[in-house]
Amino acid sequence: MLGEYRITGRGAAEIAAGIERAVGAGELAPGQPLPPLRELASTLGVNPNTVAAAYRTLRDRGVVETAGRRGTRVRHRPATAPRESARVEVPPDGVDLAAGNPDPALLPPLGEAFAAAAAAPEPVLYGAPDIDPGFEALAREMLAADGVPADALAVTSGSLDAIERVLAAHLRPGDRVAVEDPGWGSLLDLVPALGLRPVPVALDDEGPLPAALEEALDQGARALVLTARAQNPTGAAVTAERAALLREVLAARPETLLVEDDHGHGIVDLPLHPLSGATRHWALARSAAKAYGPDLRLAVLAGDAVTVDRVRGRQRLGPGWVSHLLQRALMHLWRTDAVDPGAVAASYGRRRARLLEELAARGVTGRGRSGMNVWIPVAEETGPVARLLREGWAVAPGARFRLASAPGLRVTVSPLDDGAARRLAEAVAAAVRPASPRRYE
Repeated sequence: MLGEYRITGRGAAEIAAGIERAVGAGELAPGQPLPPLRELASTLGVNPNTVAAAYRTLRDRGVVETAGRRGTRVRHRPATAPRESARVEVPPDGVDLAAGNPDPALLPPLGEAFAAAAAAPEPVLYGAPDIDPGFEALAREMLAADGVPADALAVTSGSLDAIERVLAAHLRPGDRVAVEDPGWGSLLDLVPALGLRPVPVALDDEGPLPAALEEALDQGARALVLTARAQNPTGAAVTAERAALLREVLAARPETLLVEDDHGHGIVDLPLHPLSGATRHWALARSAAKAYGPDLRLAVLAGDAVTVDRVRGRQRLGPGWVSHLLQRALMHLWRTDAVDPGAVAASYGRRRARLLEELAARGVTGRGRSGMNVWIPVAEETGPVARLLREGWAVAPGARFRLASAPGLRVTVSPLDDGAARRLAEAVAAAVRPASPRRYE
């Protein structure tokens, strides 16, 4: 079961630490099952409760997951494992449709923006405000135009940093968090890494299903994290009608922490229908990564006064602030209209539509209402991913994005032109088609 690795230890902390080190070193691979609780207890000569405590610690740290009768296994993307262990290796001359990157041709050049940011007459020193006043005013204006209350703002190093800080500001290990399923793989890894327990919420093209959210809250979820637009991996976008229904559900649970991710700002032409303010504590993170470049590592966080104050207070004890050079550079990009959201959205929209059309013509169903991804439901993932790799297409297996939902493949359309979409659709249709039974003479 474990290959050459042997679990050792007498106490729960020692057993857990050994397994965690083995996962980090690659001696225990993602998805690898661990021995049943009583079997390991017998091998180590310890009480089963000791092993149970070790497994519980590993689960709370995001290293392992418990799958009912299937036992305990290393998570597909454990918090301590090298990130490259979960990657799909792109074959030579292959096309990377798995990484989730934007099209570099649609990103603005940054030289002028950083030159303008660096031209400030005075350097930023200790004790300066953590948010550039001009950046704050412009961010507040843009959020307010989309219906987001923006009285309290923070700046973080991207969406995931914002979400982590908000969850940590309100929740404690063991708390349950409602998350979209399928949903953003990094978030699904972050939640257990914080010692929190994810509760899956099903969704369709219009966002989380109200009944599924209500069920998750009934199960004790104290927080909800949802994606406003360009949902990863399905491309869902919350509609006005769905937002109204979700607000009704949340109105009955005003103590629920609401976190919205608007990373699709700047690449989606669908309007934002925020739930901001539907509960007592809420936050909306708007990242610059997809529209302006992942390396900017910057997001604006709006929220209620208590939440934002906790985030900024904790931030002061760590990194202190997000560089004013980054803030001023992004402000320059905003002011000069360096990105045309309509044109970018139309470009990704054409690619999604073409791929979906080509798939449908071959009897394959796909989903992709907004953003840069298409989700393709499949009966199982391993075979199609391997077959597509042999044909030169690297797609992301749905296991990265799922808790309880059905299998699928995520395809990022950024590298696709019309010809590539047709060839990919042909390869996908062949990869997901059931194999013909062998005939034996």
